[in-house]
Amino acid sequence: MSKIALVDDDRNILTSVSMTLEAEGFEVETYNDGQQAFDAFSKKLPDMAVLDIKMPRMDGMDLLQRLRQKSQMPVIFLTSKDDEIDEVLGLRMGADDYVKKPFSQRLLVERIRALLRRQDALEGHVTAADAEEGKVIERGQLRMDPLRHAVTWKGSDVSLTVTEFLLLQALAQRPGFVKSRDQLMDVAYDDQVYVDDRTIDSHIKRLRKKLRQTDPEFSAIETLYGIGYRYNEE
Repeated sequence: MSKIALVDDDRNILTSVSMTLEAEGFEVETYNDGQQAFDAFSKKLPDMAVLDIKMPRMDGMDLLQRLRQKSQMPVIFLTSKDDEIDEVLGLRMGADDYVKKPFSQRLLVERIRALLRRQDALEGHVTAADAEEGKVIERGQLRMDPLRHAVTWKGSDVSLTVTEFLLLQALAQRPGFVKSRDQLMDVAYDDQVYVDDRTIDSHIKRLRKKLRQTDPEFSAIETLYGIGYRYNEE
Protein backbone atom coordinates (compact mmCIF):
# COMPACT_ATOMS: atom_id res chain seq x y z
CA MET A 1 0.00 0.00 0.00
CA SER A 2 1.56 3.29 -1.12
CA LYS A 3 1.62 6.14 1.38
CA ILE A 4 0.57 9.55 -0.02
CA ALA A 5 1.19 12.81 1.82
CA LEU A 6 -1.45 15.45 1.08
CA VAL A 7 -0.43 18.98 2.07
CA ASP A 8 -2.98 21.81 1.77
CA ASP A 9 -4.38 24.52 4.03
CA ASP A 10 -7.90 23.91 2.68
CA ARG A 11 -9.51 21.43 5.08
CA ASN A 12 -12.26 20.61 2.58
CA ILE A 13 -9.66 19.47 0.05
CA LEU A 14 -7.78 17.48 2.68
CA THR A 15 -10.97 15.70 3.73
CA SER A 16 -12.45 14.99 0.31
CA VAL A 17 -9.22 14.01 -1.45
CA SER A 18 -8.00 11.82 1.41
CA MET A 19 -11.34 9.96 1.39
CA THR A 20 -11.05 9.39 -2.36
CA LEU A 21 -7.44 8.17 -2.13
CA GLU A 22 -8.22 5.85 0.77
CA ALA A 23 -11.13 4.40 -1.21
CA GLU A 24 -8.62 3.72 -4.01
CA GLY A 25 -6.42 1.75 -1.62
CA PHE A 26 -3.82 4.35 -0.65
CA GLU A 27 -2.64 5.19 2.84
CA VAL A 28 -2.96 8.95 3.30
CA GLU A 29 -1.28 11.42 5.65
CA THR A 30 -2.68 14.98 5.71
CA TYR A 31 -0.95 18.20 6.73
CA ASN A 32 -2.33 21.74 7.04
CA ASP A 33 0.84 23.60 6.06
CA GLY A 34 4.33 23.09 4.70
CA GLN A 35 6.12 23.33 8.03
CA GLN A 36 4.00 20.59 9.56
CA ALA A 37 4.69 18.36 6.56
CA PHE A 38 8.42 19.10 6.57
CA ASP A 39 8.70 18.16 10.24
CA ALA A 40 6.99 14.84 9.50
CA PHE A 41 9.09 14.20 6.35
CA SER A 42 12.26 14.74 8.38
CA LYS A 43 11.34 11.65 10.38
CA LYS A 44 9.95 9.44 7.61
CA LEU A 45 9.23 10.08 3.94
CA PRO A 46 6.01 8.99 2.24
CA ASP A 47 6.01 7.34 -1.19
CA MET A 48 4.66 10.50 -2.83
CA ALA A 49 3.61 14.02 -1.90
CA VAL A 50 0.78 16.15 -3.28
CA LEU A 51 1.49 19.79 -2.36
CA ASP A 52 -0.52 22.97 -2.56
CA ILE A 53 1.64 25.95 -3.53
CA LYS A 54 0.13 28.75 -1.44
CA MET A 55 0.18 27.78 2.25
CA PRO A 56 0.98 29.50 5.56
CA ARG A 57 4.24 29.10 7.50
CA MET A 58 6.01 27.28 4.64
CA ASP A 59 4.61 27.32 1.11
CA GLY A 60 4.80 24.47 -1.39
CA MET A 61 7.78 25.91 -3.26
CA ASP A 62 9.87 26.18 -0.12
CA LEU A 63 8.83 22.71 1.00
CA LEU A 64 9.75 21.23 -2.39
CA GLN A 65 13.14 22.95 -2.36
CA ARG A 66 13.95 21.50 1.06
CA LEU A 67 12.58 18.11 0.09
CA ARG A 68 14.75 17.90 -3.02
CA GLN A 69 17.86 18.30 -0.88
CA LYS A 70 17.22 14.84 0.57
CA SER A 71 14.87 12.94 -1.72
CA GLN A 72 13.74 12.52 -5.34
CA MET A 73 10.38 10.97 -4.46
CA PRO A 74 7.50 11.88 -6.82
CA VAL A 75 5.80 15.21 -6.14
CA ILE A 76 2.62 16.65 -7.67
CA PHE A 77 1.74 20.32 -7.22
CA LEU A 78 -1.80 21.63 -6.82
CA THR A 79 -1.91 25.05 -8.48
CA SER A 80 -4.52 27.78 -8.76
CA LYS A 81 -6.35 28.20 -12.06
CA ASP A 82 -4.29 31.12 -13.39
CA ASP A 83 -0.90 30.53 -11.76
CA GLU A 84 1.07 29.60 -14.89
CA ILE A 85 4.26 31.12 -13.47
CA ASP A 86 3.96 28.94 -10.37
CA GLU A 87 3.43 25.86 -12.51
CA VAL A 88 6.57 26.43 -14.57
CA LEU A 89 8.64 27.39 -11.53
CA GLY A 90 7.46 24.33 -9.63
CA LEU A 91 8.45 22.01 -12.49
CA ARG A 92 11.86 23.65 -12.78
CA MET A 93 12.39 23.20 -9.06
CA GLY A 94 11.75 19.49 -9.36
CA ALA A 95 8.03 18.73 -9.21
CA ASP A 96 7.04 15.81 -11.44
CA ASP A 97 3.60 17.08 -12.37
CA TYR A 98 0.91 19.62 -11.51
CA VAL A 99 -2.89 19.61 -11.36
CA LYS A 100 -4.91 22.82 -11.57
CA LYS A 101 -7.60 23.75 -9.05
CA PRO A 102 -10.49 23.14 -9.22
CA PHE A 103 -9.59 19.63 -10.28
CA SER A 104 -11.19 16.30 -10.97
CA GLN A 105 -10.30 13.89 -8.18
CA ARG A 106 -10.31 11.09 -10.75
CA LEU A 107 -7.64 12.99 -12.71
CA LEU A 108 -5.53 13.39 -9.59
CA VAL A 109 -5.81 9.67 -8.83
CA GLU A 110 -4.68 8.82 -12.39
CA ARG A 111 -1.70 11.19 -12.14
CA ILE A 112 -0.70 9.62 -8.82
CA ARG A 113 -0.99 6.09 -10.19
CA ALA A 114 1.00 6.98 -13.32
CA LEU A 115 3.92 8.36 -11.32
CA LEU A 116 3.92 5.50 -8.83
CA ARG A 117 3.95 2.93 -11.64
CA ARG A 118 6.99 4.58 -13.17
CA GLN A 119 8.71 4.91 -9.81
CA ASP A 120 8.02 1.24 -9.15
CA ALA A 121 9.50 0.22 -12.51
CA LEU A 122 12.62 2.32 -12.00
CA GLU A 123 13.19 0.75 -8.59
CA GLY A 124 13.50 -2.62 -10.26
CA HIS A 125 10.03 -4.18 -10.06
CA VAL A 126 9.98 -5.14 -13.73
CA THR A 127 8.59 -8.08 -15.64
CA ALA A 128 10.41 -10.21 -18.21
CA ALA A 129 8.83 -8.10 -20.94
CA ASP A 130 10.55 -5.06 -19.47
CA ALA A 131 13.99 -6.67 -19.29
CA GLU A 132 15.29 -4.91 -22.39
CA GLU A 133 14.27 -1.54 -20.96
CA GLY A 134 16.15 -2.35 -17.76
CA LYS A 135 19.57 -2.72 -19.36
CA VAL A 136 22.33 -0.32 -18.37
CA ILE A 137 22.74 2.49 -20.91
CA GLU A 138 26.22 3.86 -21.60
CA ARG A 139 26.49 6.80 -23.98
CA GLY A 140 29.86 8.50 -23.89
CA GLN A 141 30.20 10.10 -20.46
CA LEU A 142 26.66 9.09 -19.47
CA ARG A 143 25.80 5.90 -17.59
CA MET A 144 22.21 5.02 -16.63
CA ASP A 145 21.11 2.00 -14.62
CA PRO A 146 17.28 1.82 -14.78
CA LEU A 147 16.99 -0.99 -12.24
CA ARG A 148 18.81 1.10 -9.65
CA HIS A 149 17.52 4.48 -10.82
CA ALA A 150 21.18 5.53 -10.93
CA VAL A 151 22.77 8.10 -13.26
CA THR A 152 26.39 9.19 -13.53
CA TRP A 153 28.03 11.74 -15.80
CA LYS A 154 31.83 11.56 -16.06
CA GLY A 155 31.72 9.27 -13.04
CA SER A 156 29.79 11.70 -10.84
CA ASP A 157 26.35 10.83 -9.49
CA VAL A 158 23.38 12.84 -10.78
CA SER A 159 20.18 12.68 -8.71
CA LEU A 160 17.04 12.75 -10.89
CA THR A 161 13.33 12.58 -10.25
CA VAL A 162 11.38 9.73 -11.84
CA THR A 163 10.16 12.01 -14.65
CA GLU A 164 13.62 13.42 -15.37
CA PHE A 165 15.08 9.91 -15.43
CA LEU A 166 12.48 8.65 -17.90
CA LEU A 167 13.00 11.60 -20.24
CA LEU A 168 16.79 11.23 -20.22
CA GLN A 169 16.46 7.48 -20.76
CA ALA A 170 14.17 8.00 -23.76
CA LEU A 171 16.62 10.43 -25.35
CA ALA A 172 19.79 8.47 -24.58
CA GLN A 173 18.46 5.14 -25.86
CA ARG A 174 18.76 6.39 -29.44
CA PRO A 175 21.47 9.05 -29.76
CA GLY A 176 21.08 11.31 -32.78
CA PHE A 177 17.36 10.58 -33.18
CA VAL A 178 14.88 13.35 -32.51
CA LYS A 179 12.13 12.82 -29.93
CA SER A 180 9.12 15.08 -30.32
CA ARG A 181 7.42 16.53 -27.26
CA ASP A 182 4.47 14.22 -27.88
CA GLN A 183 6.77 11.20 -27.85
CA LEU A 184 8.36 12.37 -24.61
CA MET A 185 4.92 12.92 -23.08
CA ASP A 186 4.08 9.30 -23.90
CA VAL A 187 7.23 8.19 -22.08
CA ALA A 188 6.66 10.22 -18.94
CA TYR A 189 2.87 10.07 -18.62
CA ASP A 190 0.03 7.64 -19.22
CA ASP A 191 -1.93 7.97 -22.46
CA GLN A 192 -5.01 9.22 -20.62
CA VAL A 193 -3.06 12.00 -18.90
CA TYR A 194 -2.65 15.17 -20.96
CA VAL A 195 0.19 17.62 -20.32
CA ASP A 196 1.17 20.57 -22.47
CA ASP A 197 4.49 21.35 -24.16
CA ARG A 198 5.51 23.68 -21.35
CA THR A 199 5.59 20.78 -18.91
CA ILE A 200 8.08 18.78 -21.00
CA ASP A 201 10.20 21.88 -21.67
CA SER A 202 10.41 22.64 -17.96
CA HIS A 203 11.52 19.09 -17.13
CA ILE A 204 14.21 19.23 -19.83
CA LYS A 205 15.51 22.56 -18.53
CA ARG A 206 15.83 21.16 -15.02
CA LEU A 207 17.47 18.02 -16.37
CA ARG A 208 20.09 20.11 -18.18
CA LYS A 209 20.63 22.22 -15.08
CA LYS A 210 21.36 19.16 -12.94
CA LEU A 211 23.84 17.77 -15.46
CA ARG A 212 25.54 21.17 -15.78
CA GLN A 213 25.98 21.30 -12.03
CA THR A 214 28.20 18.25 -12.50
CA ASP A 215 29.74 19.45 -15.76
CA PRO A 216 29.30 23.12 -16.78
CA GLU A 217 30.20 22.15 -20.35
CA PHE A 218 27.37 19.60 -20.67
CA SER A 219 25.61 20.03 -24.04
CA ALA A 220 24.45 16.54 -25.00
CA ILE A 221 20.72 17.41 -25.01
CA GLU A 222 19.97 19.51 -28.07
CA THR A 223 16.78 21.50 -28.64
CA LEU A 224 15.37 21.47 -32.16
CA TYR A 225 12.95 24.37 -32.04
CA GLY A 226 9.46 23.46 -33.16
CA ILE A 227 10.42 19.78 -33.40
CA GLY A 228 11.65 18.35 -30.11
CA TYR A 229 14.88 17.20 -28.48
CA ARG A 230 17.85 15.03 -29.40
CA TYR A 231 20.64 13.38 -27.40
CA ASN A 232 24.06 13.75 -29.00
CA GLU A 233 26.58 11.24 -27.73
CA GLU A 234 29.78 12.91 -26.46
